[in-house]
Amino acid sequence: MVMLRGFLVVVLFVWGLAPWPASARAAPGPVLVLGDSLSAAYGIPAASGWVSLLTERLRTAPESREVVNASISGETTAGGLARLPKLLADHRPALVVVELGANDALRGLPIAAPRENLSRIIEQSREAGARVLLLGIEIPVNYGPQYRDSLRAMYRDLAADFNLPLVPFLLDGVALDPDLMQADGLHPTAAAQPTLLENVWPALEKALAR
Repeated sequence: MVMLRGFLVVVLFVWGLAPWPASARAAPGPVLVLGDSLSAAYGIPAASGWVSLLTERLRTAPESREVVNASISGETTAGGLARLPKLLADHRPALVVVELGANDALRGLPIAAPRENLSRIIEQSREAGARVLLLGIEIPVNYGPQYRDSLRAMYRDLAADFNLPLVPFLLDGVALDPDLMQADGLHPTAAAQPTLLENVWPALEKALAR
């Protein structure tokens, strides 16, 4: 009886060390996109947006990932910060992609305000165990070089201060092409969305692999 009991202990111990099958392992946390109209597919079919294209790409990746698009047209950094705690609690993301600041800048808010809000978004995301990817934006030239330079510096400095991956300009290769922008001159067309995804993908792929 003692020998049988010892045998069972050894078997259970070895079984505990054996790797679980993939189906039994916990699924990796999702990618949470916290953005504004640029990520909410404003003015185009939702399925055409770069976040939807990202969802399709990650679905066929070796390690499939869910994507939660928490982007809202018109969202500000303050609005994103207010919504973040519930999003983190509900979804427990592995990666938070932060695409905010455009609407703060278009309102001409002092850069200190969105910078503080973004800092808190980054801190809260990390405290919840998520990595963070920061997406920068640019604003029209009529806002003046000083304000535009300050906005660029905000994203660059946040990335440096928090050691974050940064996509300097989400609309790189799109914003100056009228064929890829909607009539308002602020939002990209459906045809531009694959370029947006390619702008984000290298940094996002590295962030997921870390």
